Order: sequence, then C-alpha cells, then structure tokens
Amino acid sequence: MARDRSLDIAVTGIAARFPGVPDLSEWWSAVREGRVLTRRYERDELIAAGVPKNLLDDPDYVPVHGHLADADRFDHTLFRVSPREAEMTDPQHRLMLEAAWTALEDAGTDPSGGTPRTGVYATASPSGYLRAMLAGGALDDLTLEDALHGTEPDFVAGLIAYRLGLRGPALAVRTACSSSLVAVHLAVQGLLDGDCEQAVVVGAGVPFPQAGRLHIPGGIHSATGRCRPFDASADGVVAGSGVVAVVLRRLADALADGSDPHGVILGTAINNDASAKAGFYAPSAAGQEAVIRAALRTADVDAASIGYLEAHATGTRVGDPIEWSAASAALGGLGARPGQVAVGALKANVGHLDNAAGVAALVKALMVVKEGVVPPVAGFERLNPLLETDGSPLFVPPAEAPWTGPDPRRAGVSAFGIGGTNAHVIVEQAPKPRPARPVRPAGDRLVLLSAADPGALTRSADRLRRHLTHLSPGLTDVSATLAAGRAALPERLAVTGRTSAEVAERLATSRGPVRGRRPDSGPAPVVLLFPGQGSQYPGMARPLADALPGFAAALDACLAAYEPALADRLRPALLEDRPPAGEPGLTPTEWAQPALFAVGYAAATALRALGITPAALVGHSLGELTAACVAGVLDLPDAARIVTARGRAMQECPPGAMLGLGCDETAARDLVAAFGGGLEVAAVNGPGSTVVAGSPQAVRDFRTWLADRVHARPLRTDRAFHSSLVEPALEPLAAAFPDIRLHRPALPFASNATGRLVGADEAVEADHFVEQARRPVRFADCLTVTADHHPDAVVVEVGPRRTLSALAEAAGLHTVPLSPARTSRPAEEVLRSLGTLWTLGQPVDAARLCAGGQRLHLPGYPFAGRRWLAPEAAPRTDAQPLPALPHTSGTPAFAEQIRRGGEDASPIRTAGEGAPSADTPPAPPPAPPPATDPAVRLAALWSELLGHDDPGEEADFFHLGGDSLLITRLVRRVNQEFGIQAPIRAMLSGRTLARQTALVRDLIGRRPGPSTDPAPPL
Repeated sequence: MARDRSLDIAVTGIAARFPGVPDLSEWWSAVREGRVLTRRYERDELIAAGVPKNLLDDPDYVPVHGHLADADRFDHTLFRVSPREAEMTDPQHRLMLEAAWTALEDAGTDPSGGTPRTGVYATASPSGYLRAMLAGGALDDLTLEDALHGTEPDFVAGLIAYRLGLRGPALAVRTACSSSLVAVHLAVQGLLDGDCEQAVVVGAGVPFPQAGRLHIPGGIHSATGRCRPFDASADGVVAGSGVVAVVLRRLADALADGSDPHGVILGTAINNDASAKAGFYAPSAAGQEAVIRAALRTADVDAASIGYLEAHATGTRVGDPIEWSAASAALGGLGARPGQVAVGALKANVGHLDNAAGVAALVKALMVVKEGVVPPVAGFERLNPLLETDGSPLFVPPAEAPWTGPDPRRAGVSAFGIGGTNAHVIVEQAPKPRPARPVRPAGDRLVLLSAADPGALTRSADRLRRHLTHLSPGLTDVSATLAAGRAALPERLAVTGRTSAEVAERLATSRGPVRGRRPDSGPAPVVLLFPGQGSQYPGMARPLADALPGFAAALDACLAAYEPALADRLRPALLEDRPPAGEPGLTPTEWAQPALFAVGYAAATALRALGITPAALVGHSLGELTAACVAGVLDLPDAARIVTARGRAMQECPPGAMLGLGCDETAARDLVAAFGGGLEVAAVNGPGSTVVAGSPQAVRDFRTWLADRVHARPLRTDRAFHSSLVEPALEPLAAAFPDIRLHRPALPFASNATGRLVGADEAVEADHFVEQARRPVRFADCLTVTADHHPDAVVVEVGPRRTLSALAEAAGLHTVPLSPARTSRPAEEVLRSLGTLWTLGQPVDAARLCAGGQRLHLPGYPFAGRRWLAPEAAPRTDAQPLPALPHTSGTPAFAEQIRRGGEDASPIRTAGEGAPSADTPPAPPPAPPPATDPAVRLAALWSELLGHDDPGEEADFFHLGGDSLLITRLVRRVNQEFGIQAPIRAMLSGRTLARQTALVRDLIGRRPGPSTDPAPPL
C-alpha cells in the first residue's frame, strides 16, 4: 500500500554560509571532493583578533577553526536597521536575518512578509559578542538592555519575524548542538498543526572572535586540529562558523504553488537521554537508537529504504562508537541489510557549527538525495577499530560515488545535544516535477529586479545575467519567480526579452534595462490620456492584448456593448494587422471612433485591475468621452450608444480636412484671418501646436499659401472635426442622450471645451458632450490645469500612438506611453512601459503581470553592507561609554580595530537611569539650559542614538531605524539638556529632525524664568 503523503513536508528554500567557500555551489563541490574547509590561523592574526598572548603560548592551544569570511558584514539598509542598532547586534543575528531572507527568496516567496503565513524557528550559539561588550565595562543600564536584545538568542526569532514581517509563531530553540534539527522538528509540527503555512528554520554558530581552541586532554576538542569522524586517528572535534536556513511547506501546498522542492521531510522525532548515561555531558546509545526508530515510524517507512545517514559525528573516541552502535541497532533492527547505508559527516569538512550543525547536516543530506551522489568523509583513512562493524548496515564511503541505495533515495539525519536532547529526520528526494503549467504563447517577457540601494541593484542584475548565461532557464519561469518571489524594494530595474540569452545580453548594457526608484513619499499620481480620431490603425489592439493582462477580456466586454454587426466588423480590424479583403479597416469615422473608445476603455480597465488607480483623466476630442466613461459619468452600455451615434453622425457630415500648425493659437488665428477665411481653429494643443479645420480644398489652398511661414502637417482624417462642418452631427448626437442617465464623476476628468477639470462634486449634463463635439479642443489648457493639480504626475497615454505623450512632455509632465512605437515587436514596448511604471513605484501587480511560470531557484539578494567593528574586548580603565564602531571597507583584524578605539567616533548611545513612561516624561533637572543651538544638539543626539552621520533636516527618525523606545531616550536627553518637558507623543508625531527642532525651540521659548512657576507641557 502506498504511503500517505498528506503529512510530508517540502524543503522549498535553502540558504547557507559555510567556512572556506563563497557559496552553496562551491561548498557542495568541496564536500563531494572531500576537501577540508577549516583553516589554521597565523599567530599575528590571532593576536589581532584579541586572543591573549599567554593563551597562544600554551602548547595545547590549537589555532584551527572553520573560518567564516565577512562575518562582520551586514546589509543594515535593507532591513532598516540603524547603524547604532547594528553595532549592538550579535553578528550571528545579523547573518541569520540575511540567511532567512535568502532562503525565502530561494523558495520563491517574497521575504518581506504577506502570504503564506510564515513561522520562524531560530537558534544561535551563546553570544561571545555580548561577553566582549561586557568585558569593556562601559555599558550603562539602558545600553545593556539594547545589548541584551541584540545578542541574546531568546530574541533572534522575534527579530527575524519583526524585520521580515512574518506573522506565524516565532520560537527560539535552545538544545545545544541539536538545536537547529530540533527546530526543524518543531517547524514540521507547526505546519502540520496549522500554526503556520510556511516555516523558516535558521541556525547560526559564529563565535566571537573567530579563533582556535584550547585542547584539554580527555576533552572533546582535537589536539591535531583535524576532525576525523569514524577514523582510527580521530581525536576530537574542530569548531567552525556558519549560518544555515531552510524553508518548509506542506508538500501538497508547495507543489500546488509551482515550487521546485530541494527534497521532502517524511518524518521527524526528538527525545532525551534522561539519566540513563554516564553523566550530563555523555551521549546515550539507547536514546539515540530510540529517536531514529521513532523518526522511521513517523515517516511510515522501514529502514530497508534508507541509503544514507548524515551522522552527528563529532570525531571523538567516545561519541563516534556510541553513535555507530545506536544507528546500527536502529537501522539493522528495522530491516536495513549489512553495508547498505553510507555514512556522512559534514563536521569533517567545515568543523562543528554548534547550534547550526543540525540544519547544516540536513542540507547536506538533501543534496545527497537530490543529486544522487554520496560524498566521502573528508580526511577518512582507516575505520576506527572501536566501531562494531559485524553485520552493521553502516559503511564509510572512501570516495565520491553515485547513489546505489534504494529508490526513491532516502536518508536520515542525526543531531545530538549536550544534555541529551536527540533529534532525527528522514528525508527523501523530491517527486518528479509535474508537467509545466500552460503558459502564454512564446513571446516577450518582463523581468523585474529591485534592491535597497543602487549598488545592490547593479550587483543583483550582474548575478542574474551570469545565471541566465550559464544555465539558460526558461524565461517565463524566471519572470514569474522574480515577480512573485521577491520583495519590491525601492531601487528598481525592468528588462524585456524573449529568451534568457537575450535578457542576459541586455542586462550587460546600460541601455537595455529601465531603472527607476520608488519615491519615499509613495507613488506619484497617475493621469491617463485618451487620444481622439486620427491615431487609429489596423491591428492597434493586438500589442495590448498580447502584453497587458485583462485587456482582452475588457475589450470583449466593450465590444459586446456595441451592436453585433458593428462588433463583428471591429474585432478583426482591431486585432489583425491587415483588414479583410474589401474592408476599409478603421478609416471610416463610424468605425474609427467606436474602435478608439474600445481600446482606450479596455486599456484603462486593465490598468486599474493591475493596480494603477488614476488621479485624473484627460482625453482629446473623442477621448473625452472615453475619459468620462472611465470616470463613471457614463455606464459602459450608454457610452457605447453615444460613441456609436457620434461616429455615425459625423460620418454623415460633409468631407473635411485638418492641418496641424507649429505655432500658438494667436498666430494661427492671425494666419487664418490673413488667408481670408474658410478655416477655423479646431484645437489648441500647446504653445507650438494648433490645429485648423475646413473643407479639403480650403485646407489644401491654405497649406500652399503658407509656404514657409510656419510648419504645417496634414492630419489623418477626412472630416473637419470641431468646426462648423460637423454641426449637422449635433442634433443626432443630442437625440442619443434622452434615455441615458449621467452620473457625477468618481474621478476628475478634463473638459475640452473649457480646459478645466470636472470634479466629483459637479453634475454633468448631456449638452456638455454635444458642445464638446463642436467647440475647439483646448487640450493645452487641460494639460496645464492637470500639471497645476498634479505637478509630479506620471502621465500614461492609453491609445494606439504616442501623439498626446509628446504634448504632455512639452507641458512639463513625465510621460510613460503605454502605446507601442512602430517596432517589429510592439508587445515588447507595452511590457517595457508597464515595467517602467513598476520601476517608478507604481503599485503594479507584478505577479499578475508576469504570471504563467513555475518557481525557480534563482540568485538571491547580493548582500554586502559595510563592515562592523568589534566592541571592546578588554575592560576599560575609564568610565567613558564604548566608542562607536567606525566603518571601513577593508578586512582589518578585530584587535587592530579595537586599538583604534574611538578615533573619529561618537559614543554608542548612552542615557541615564530607567526610561520614562509612554505618557509622562520625567521631570527635568533644574540645570540651566545649554548655550548650544537646539538644531545642532538635536542632530548630534540623533547621530548618537541612531548612528547616522549628519542627518538632514527632513530625515525621518523611524526611516533611519528609530523606534518608540529610542524616542523615549531622545526625550529624556532633550529634557535634561534643555531644562524643558518635551511631550513624548509630540516628538513621536514630529518624526523629522526639522519638526522636532521646532518643537524644542518652542518649548525653550516658553520656559519660565527663575521666579515663575513651571509651565505645563503642551
């Protein structure tokens, strides 16, 4: 009978930083090759790291460690952590934030929160960073509280949940060396119990400073500096540094969401040895055997299906034989045959990662079952004679070998903690991928990237370029993964292409991608432009239908509102490049106007569904009717009737022509008067753009008469719109309105006749649209008033060409024409415009825009950040606060940084005793006010509390990483130094340096003199 898979858990994301390698790929190569990644330090390095010389002189000191490069780096900008808070945070916690973010990205999940509901199960080793700060002896009560929050392992799960916006349970797990595998067990239980829909398990073991260890005869640390699990030469463990995170989801949910799991967890178990062992620190074979048996029962598999065991494997003479015996008994007793299970030991490669060791071992086991490759145990030469090998199912692989075990590939992972808490996990290779979901026909795709700063965005683009070049993944999958599985950060980039190779090539050039930035104040208002007749062409709806989600459905709804015969004529003319034989396409006015309305209305509807809510609508001639319908003045069926009637009535008008002039209205009227009449000004589009209209002969004669007086261009139309020649259409147009109800506009739209915006408080009458058809179009005035109301607006033209965009640019507005330019790939131009809107911070639904693909494992965020120096490592003889940690770009050793002390540094935040309450500030001392300018002093206090140099007047306290606790400390300092009582709530609402300074100045000005009673707080 097949296993019930409803309780299986997918590992959807992995992130890890291991000693001696730059990334996971290089780490896996090193593991397969059996390379040892620990390193031996030079004496000068250790002295520079703060290791006492007398310890280095001890003959038992072993200067070997699994060194983690760049452990002092932290990208605090991404997490909106102030520099001062970053300085007070243990490097482990900083790295765990980055690892959790990266693992969620690898899982194809937006790491900035939202859905699915995500829990955090975290563990870190005890904080040497805190001990170093305490050794300095200069932490006052408040600074000590900050140090505890930033370094104690109890707080790290909550910190990750807070900084990433994760709403599931946040648990800190502490069971010594087994902590992170116990955390995996708890996360699995949380998923199965419904506590969360996704879980992040993250463990870190990074001692501070990173250095060697003192070997104590009979202890667990190796005297030779080599960890040799199960080897005859094994003499103990070597410590290492690392941080590892995995993301877990119920398998059914992961597969339904299009994820590509690294592997599957079939079952987990934990227990404790209790007192049945030699001592508190000793392992117990009975406890280890029991936990393996329990995990197999939970997984509902027998031991005969297990082909690999990633052992705890410390390489100690006591621990290895006990573990070998327990695993042999458990697996052999449940069906594993002799020599069936290959044993692995990651500690031989990277050292013992302490609290991160269990989840690191899990990642290795997942790679084994995923790749079907069994690595050797690094440095293994000869089996430890103390191991009981007769009949044992275990064997130590001497070299890399292909998987020869049972199918599907399954493995066990063990972790045992000091104190006896044991954990075991059973994993299996992921099921074969389902057939790819149906996607849109092959064509152009949009690729979106974002970052917290410009440099990170450039690095991210370069990472992606290399990945696309080397692996050539499907571009639809790349597009969907980046859109739905990444946070939308301020610095943004969009690039289009049809293949991964084409996108990679464009990322390599400065002109390929579009770059932009989301404004700190939020997205700019959007104004939609709707063109009039003359902009139409056959097939003009095709690019929008191909590239704009929702457009095709909205176009169908609009065409359905027309008479069936008209809709049947318009559909092929809109969607095919050439009209059917014998058809005039979209040239006739009676077809051109309904076609333009349908395209504009459908595009606006699709944009709103995509997240773009316009602040105003501006149309040109017929486009005003489209704008009015989008604004809610006309219901769609009524608007379709009016547009149909308008087009037919104007088709019945006498033939006419229109001529665009490169001059202003006054000059155009003077030219028409000088010519001798027969022409009228029909539109005023800008200071250098006016349109005149009249009979075809009059327009031809006028153009000949103009000669070189002014630039003139005939328009593509056979009617003289907005002139006396269309007056015969007014009565039929008016007759179409009696049964139509007009509403007040829900959005402002521009009146062509008056050039002003019609607001939501205004009633619109039918004669408005009748007069609009006859009177000149004052489009320049419409743009001017729009620019006055929305000077920072982004203007989007939603018609088939870009004529109105040029006029809006001339009026000083920023435009993003949705319509494609005349290119061989018009749909790509539409996608590029939509991507441009996203780069400008518009709330475009990127996941919907880039839908259709599977989740891929793509390069994650390119963390860099500045370096954070160590706190004081030795007691200070004075009572001054700890120096601020200067920022460097190199990698100087810690002691050199410490020796520099407080050079060019401001102190870490300090304050007096206890924090004030949230409502009542503490009474200020009677000290006289300082002579320092409040603006200067307040800026200095901000720098001290937040760690930012020279904050500007408009800087926001909370955007720089401040919080309500820091506000209370700021208020206390301000009250003490200026002899005032600044209300905390006023400082909270002030936020910016300028507003807080104004508040302090006001309170100083109201401060009573020596002989007056104190004034109450504001």
